[in-house]
Amino acid sequence: MTFANAAGWRGTIYGAVATAMLALPAQAATTVDMELQLLMDISGSVSSSEFTLQRQGYVDAFNDPQVQAAILDTSGGDIGAIAVQFIYWSGAGSQEIAVDWTLIDSAAAASAFASDIAGTSRPFNGSTAPGSAIDFGVPLFASNDFDAAEQVIDVSGDGAQNEGASTSASRDAALAAGIDRINGIYVEGEVGLGAWYDANIKGGTDAFVIAATGFDTFGDALKLKLRSEIQGTTPGQLGDVPLPAPAFMLIGGLAGLAFVGRRRKKAITDPA
Repeated sequence: MTFANAAGWRGTIYGAVATAMLALPAQAATTVDMELQLLMDISGSVSSSEFTLQRQGYVDAFNDPQVQAAILDTSGGDIGAIAVQFIYWSGAGSQEIAVDWTLIDSAAAASAFASDIAGTSRPFNGSTAPGSAIDFGVPLFASNDFDAAEQVIDVSGDGAQNEGASTSASRDAALAAGIDRINGIYVEGEVGLGAWYDANIKGGTDAFVIAATGFDTFGDALKLKLRSEIQGTTPGQLGDVPLPAPAFMLIGGLAGLAFVGRRRKKAITDPA
């Protein structure tokens, strides 16, 4: 076979393969009750021991029977499954996907996700840029192969912004792009941090902020927060831990009332 004939043969085969691939239907997204993105603060104010306690809090939460029961609950027409992504963040240019989007549709899947978190290590530390973390996270919803009626971002931290994009502007852009709500969990210590989270992190209908008294109690507060958001309520309504005042707020218009009750994968846009 001459070179020209061989090249022509390859071109014919590659063309046929490409045509066949184009003819294949796109893989359908997996439908879940919620797409949940967890943004964990690992800035310089978080010591090595505090990082370990905070990470262990996420591990314990996804191993918790009550959190697992909330995920798997099919009452009210729920599917009994969520998709979760776990991200580390610090300064303006410091974000890393630690555990990518994962389907949790069983207790075993939840425990496996917990094990994946436990297997991660701290990639960096530095300044505190929650707005930049939100900007990093929003586009990741659009390409995650899941479809849900709700897209939720969780931000954890122990300090207010000192670098990066404006947190409140990033929050508002995320909501305008199609994220349903952004909840916060903060570790007490910095004066006025609860009020700052209320004003800058929290956003969307029924969004809330919850406090942990320390890194040693972070896991318990996180369990309550996860149960609350997965069950579509607030921690105060569950009656376990009081919320910092105000308990929750509604941000009319930003979340887009016209989208309520609809699947909104295609509504997520890049806020940049």
